[in-house]
Amino acid sequence: MKNPILQIQNLHYCYGNGKTALNDISLDIYEGEKIAVVGSNGAGKSTFFLNTNGVLKPDEGQIFYRGTPINKKNLKELRKNIGIVFQDADNQIIASTVLAEVGFGPMNLKLPKEEVLERVEEALKYMNILEFKDRPPHYLSGGEKKRVSIADIIAMKSEIIIFDEPTAGLDPLNAEMLEEVLEKLSSEGKTMLISTHDVDFVYRWAERMIVFNQGEIIADGTPLEIFQDLEILKQANLKQPILMQVYDLLVGHSVLRDKQLYPTTVYELQEVIENI
Repeated sequence: MKNPILQIQNLHYCYGNGKTALNDISLDIYEGEKIAVVGSNGAGKSTFFLNTNGVLKPDEGQIFYRGTPINKKNLKELRKNIGIVFQDADNQIIASTVLAEVGFGPMNLKLPKEEVLERVEEALKYMNILEFKDRPPHYLSGGEKKRVSIADIIAMKSEIIIFDEPTAGLDPLNAEMLEEVLEKLSSEGKTMLISTHDVDFVYRWAERMIVFNQGEIIADGTPLEIFQDLEILKQANLKQPILMQVYDLLVGHSVLRDKQLYPTTVYELQEVIENI
């Protein structure tokens, strides 16, 4: 079996007020995985992300990146290779133009100016926002700002990309755009962790689902396995995806024979029905 790209061992983190946010978190993450991180507000998801890429320092525990333990000396390596796209793009955007914004990270890597410009143009083309390069990012729409914040991470060439509630505040069209970008990144072998409350998205997109509750991981498996575990769903305040409920309803009314072929998209459901 291949080695994990990222290993988290016995991670503990307490806030200044003494409240435990993470309690003994251990996790192996493999290259190219599509991981959904779920749980109710305050479960520890965002704190976990910020510890994972070195913004916060754990009270106990160890993080290994490609087998190397992370310490003060090589913390920059972790931050370079693990990028976070925050829920609110305004919290991430700091520069006066889109060009300067997307170039900020590569500049901090002390790369030659030519390479910085090359990376920026590549990232802007990737996100289809090259025409915005001279505009102030704060005057863009919510969906356009989200594109800029993802371009920030693409320009850094991060191997692992973390999305914290990426569809929050996006209209359906921009949410669809985001999902297309995620599929494109995945096809290029990027490792992705996404926190979200959208169980239907988790069900159709993720290969692996990690459930947080009160600072601990209470489940780690495929979305289908976890969504079938009613005890876990109750504990984490989650509900089953609509398509799972529809499938069980059709089976319950003998419209379909139960072959355990749970569809994850409407098109897959259509195929199941057409093959009755």
